[in-house]
Formats: sequence, C-alpha cells, structure tokens
Amino acid sequence: MQNKEYQPLTIPRLTWNKETLSNSFGELVAQPLDPGFGMTFGNALRRVLLGGIEGSAVTAVIIKGVNNEFSTLPGVVEDAMQVILNIKEIIVRNVSGKPGKMHLLVKGGKGRTVTVADIQADEHLELINKDHVLAQVALNGSLEIEFFVEPGRGYQQAQWPVGTALQEDNKIYLDAMFSPVRNVTFEVEKTRVGRNIDYDKLKISVLTDGTETPVDVMHYAVSIIRTQLEHFLAAPEIAFNEISTHPVEDKKEVTEMQDSATKGIPVDLLLKPIDVLEFSVRAHNCLVNAGIKRIIDLVNLSEDDVMKIKNFGQKSFDEVKESMKGFGLAFGMNIKESSLKKSGKE
Repeated sequence: MQNKEYQPLTIPRLTWNKETLSNSFGELVAQPLDPGFGMTFGNALRRVLLGGIEGSAVTAVIIKGVNNEFSTLPGVVEDAMQVILNIKEIIVRNVSGKPGKMHLLVKGGKGRTVTVADIQADEHLELINKDHVLAQVALNGSLEIEFFVEPGRGYQQAQWPVGTALQEDNKIYLDAMFSPVRNVTFEVEKTRVGRNIDYDKLKISVLTDGTETPVDVMHYAVSIIRTQLEHFLAAPEIAFNEISTHPVEDKKEVTEMQDSATKGIPVDLLLKPIDVLEFSVRAHNCLVNAGIKRIIDLVNLSEDDVMKIKNFGQKSFDEVKESMKGFGLAFGMNIKESSLKKSGKE
C-alpha cells in the first residue's frame, strides 16, 4: 500500500472559549471533523482526561498520639476518622513530580480552627485550597500531623503493608485520588463545510481542581493517546498531515458576516485613529501603549483581551465601551481591513 494515493482527512480548527477559560475550567471546540470522528475523539479524550492525568495526593499520615483511624483525638473536636476524611480533600500542586512531606503543628490556646493554610510543605509542594478546614482544636488542645505526599494517576487504594494492622511508626495509610481532573463532558453537533452539513463539531468541557489548567491537561491527554497509539503502527506512519488541509471557509458566508457587522458604520470611521472617540487621557494612553491606534484595531479585540491591557482597569473599560456604543461600535466585531478597502472602492 506504499504507493497508494490516499484521500485527505479534514483537519479541525481548535479554539478555547476565552470568555469561560480559567485556571480550573475550559471549553474546547474542535471543528469540522469527519463524520463520526466527534464521538470517537470525545470518548477517548474523556476517558484519558479522567483517569490518565498525573497528580499528587496525601497517601499516608502520622497523627501524634494516634495509631489507627478509629481513635479519638484528645483536645480536638473531631475524631481521627473525621480528620482523615478532611485530609483527603487537601489539594496539592507538585511542581517537581517527586514525593514530599508536609507538617502541621497547632496548639489550641483558646481554641481555634485548623485549616490547610496552617500546614508547612516542602518547597516543591504548593497547597491550593488553603481555606479548607481540617479540624477544630479545643481549649488548650493541640494537633500535630505529618503528611506523606506521592505522585500518581487515577485512584489508589490505601497501601497497607500485608499482615500488619498497626504500624510501629503509627503511620495511617489513605486511599488517594491523584487526578487533577474533576469532571469532563462533551457533546457532538453537526456543522457545515461549504454545502456539506454532515461534518462533526466537538465541544469538550474540562473542570480541574486548580493544580493544572484545562489547556495543560488536554495537552497531556493528547500526548498519552498519541504515544500509546504509535506502538500500534505496523509500518511507517501515513503522512496525512502533508496531504490534508483546513477546510476553506465559504467566501460568500464570510462576506455576508462582514457586511452584517459593519452595516450602518462608515468605512472611513473604522480606519481613523482612536482619538476620534475622545477617550480620557488614561484610557487613550493605555490603548496606544498596547499598540491599539486605530478604531478597527479596537473593535477587533475581545472584552477579555481589553481587560488584559496593562493598567487598563474596569473604569477605563466601561468608559471606552460606552463611547464606542455611541458610534454603533462594539468589541469582538472581527472586521477584516481588506473587506473594508474593497467596499470603500465600490
């Protein structure tokens, strides 16, 4: 089959929804995909995202004065079981991927609430949910815990040594969920390419615990799938990337969208400098320093892009948005300068 002429594949465009993208949540859209590929890719990515991403968790603890998880804790409102359940909810970012330790020492005095923020961790471990409550230390009580953190994938049962119920060092082993991914959902819709309406559009929503971003875990998941599937190749890979291209957009449709966006707005206005909009000195200077000098440059920015401009606060944003509204302008208009020049000639 080496000399066979293969049919090209449809190469999808991938975009993250900037309006909802954060350190813990993201929505990825991949389109267009060949018919049936949306469900295939969605299932594969979801399974790997939920069970194959590396993370770190507390796998064992030593609680001073306790040798099993069913004990009471002198000077602490909760018993050992309740404290251990709270410990399982600690979210740890491991920047090196190596095992580590953490330590907690709290003396009650007048009594106080113990949170994750009270834990001292190794330098390569970062605690995320610092407001999470671990226990309530009573009057003149104290609580000392040593935590053992390990990296891993998916779910792991408590690794108790066989044949020994109680450990000499009083270590209590915990079951652990390593995956930083909390939830993954996807849906497949039909989308159009030219006059063909049978292509797939894949939407994937990813929620993490904040230790990894949705973009990073998606990259990791795709890397796992690619690496594993490479070993199924019985011969050199067919170079589909070399014979395939992104679908060409319908020029008529693009033109209609452009005309709709600019309807009622003078072409020459869009090409004028932003001085015409008479912004305040602060807002004007921030935009110019960011390279936004013409009105068309401004209206092609998304609201998220504008808020990321250095020293450009909410007050300046509201001012600029209101001024643009007076001229029939808005953010995210996505107007191509080439289409303006053509309509100007006409």
